[in-house]
Amino acid sequence: MKQKIKLKWIVLTLGIVVIIFSFVFFHFLIRDTPEVVDPILPVISEQLQKLIAQSAMATSSQVRSGLPIRLTIPKIHVDTTFVSVGLTPTGAMDIPKGPNDVGWFNLGPRPGEIGSAVVAGHFGWKNNIPAVFDDLHTLKRGDKIYVQDDKGAKTTFVVTEVGIYDQNGDAANVFGSNDGKAHLNLITCQGVWNVGQKSYSQRFVVFTDKEEI
Repeated sequence: MKQKIKLKWIVLTLGIVVIIFSFVFFHFLIRDTPEVVDPILPVISEQLQKLIAQSAMATSSQVRSGLPIRLTIPKIHVDTTFVSVGLTPTGAMDIPKGPNDVGWFNLGPRPGEIGSAVVAGHFGWKNNIPAVFDDLHTLKRGDKIYVQDDKGAKTTFVVTEVGIYDQNGDAANVFGSNDGKAHLNLITCQGVWNVGQKSYSQRFVVFTDKEEI
């Protein structure tokens, strides 16, 4: 009887040790994987404010497009909803809170209006959870992107080029344009994950033009 009781205590103790070890291991594993990734190129607030003012002037004489509600990219199986984002306290574009939504920069043009409408989405979410722009880097020139707005209109954009930027690169050409055309620029991360900074080393941008009918 004593041996059985002793054996039960040994098994129980070992079980507790395994549970504690597993908790500690997964705590550090999760802590060191991407959680909330900032996919936006840093922008100096003063510079961004100038771009916002230019965008406001460009759209003031236009019939305003509807607010974007859905983004579809058939090539990479993206079909998701927009959230409206503004500026962070540091003057950079804010980001969606979850891995599946995309953030439209609400201080710039709406998709379909003259200027550069900017959209951000996540890449490399924690615990290998799929993120909306995990495959954005596979888009090529000529691929099509669709935006539906709250008025029921659907606008088509065509990829013209892609760009890779350093983490602290100049984002002026992402947010601004002066060619009189409507653009939709999509931003996410790529490169090496920095645990300390909780950020990737590079930014990947897809530039598009509105398809004219």
